Amino acid sequence: MARTARRRQPVDEWLPLTDVLAEIGITRATYYRWRNRGYGPEVKRLPNGHLRVRRSVLDAFLNELETV
Repeated sequence: MARTARRRQPVDEWLPLTDVLAEIGITRATYYRWRNRGYGPEVKRLPNGHLRVRRSVLDAFLNELETV
């Protein structure tokens, strides 16, 4: 009897910057302006230069925006 391997969803996935910008609703230029000012969600730079944001960090940032 063969078992089908079920892929588990990551609890706290890493999102590409393009997805984050679309969810926040800002342009890439705005994001980099925010980043230079120390504002915005914390990002991780991968060895290939791409930027990723944890889902939990993005959710916390969006919650902070809603309370301001």
